[in-house]
Amino acid sequence: MSSNLAQKLRCGTQQAHTVAENVGFMKCFVKGVVDRNCFAKFLGNLYYVYSALEAALERHKDHSVISAVYFRELNRKANLEKDLEFYYGQDWRGKIAPSKAAQIYIARIHQLSAKEPALLIGHAYTRYMGDLSGGQMLQKVAQSVLKLSGYEGTSFYNFEQIPDKQAFKDKYRQVLDSLSIDDTTADKIVAEANHAFGLNMQMVQELEQTLIQAIGQAMFYNLTNTNNTDNTELSTA
Repeated sequence: MSSNLAQKLRCGTQQAHTVAENVGFMKCFVKGVVDRNCFAKFLGNLYYVYSALEAALERHKDHSVISAVYFRELNRKANLEKDLEFYYGQDWRGKIAPSKAAQIYIARIHQLSAKEPALLIGHAYTRYMGDLSGGQMLQKVAQSVLKLSGYEGTSFYNFEQIPDKQAFKDKYRQVLDSLSIDDTTADKIVAEANHAFGLNMQMVQELEQTLIQAIGQAMFYNLTNTNNTDNTELSTA
């Protein structure tokens, strides 16, 4: 029995993907407008989200559905810790806290872990496949604009254990498509992936005020209201 889940996720999240690409924060990012403080806050929120997600996936690694798509090489928490130390220093843990939107995001992950762990796949798909796709371009932008050396400050996007990202994404798709789940479960995972997009968008939208303060209202308006020909491919899976 094949669920064709990867195909369903790709088709079922296309609209959310497009909306995510056009959030002001991301449009500015793609165009090379990256504020160091804002980027550090972005990574700080992601640290809490990935800590929750990876703890939940670890908890359910023997689950009949989760086990097939549990890949430790995808984990981002340790890499984010490196980045946060770079931006905030060794005492970084005392200098950051999850934003309101990040707290809502984390609460949803905890809720699923307790009641419907199979739906965590929707979050893993949205986050990790985005990191392996458009995230690689965002890393290059941040490195260039912030004048970073090597992977300092952008370790989040560096998958040391996945040298061939395209081959890994193909493997991940194959695993998703081979999952033995019914259509109802597949539809719920797609719906949860769309919810994950929404939670992520709320989290980055919170940062727009910080970005506006850094670059100015007029510049932000010009950058976010012109046609965007770039494609960040936040979660091409």
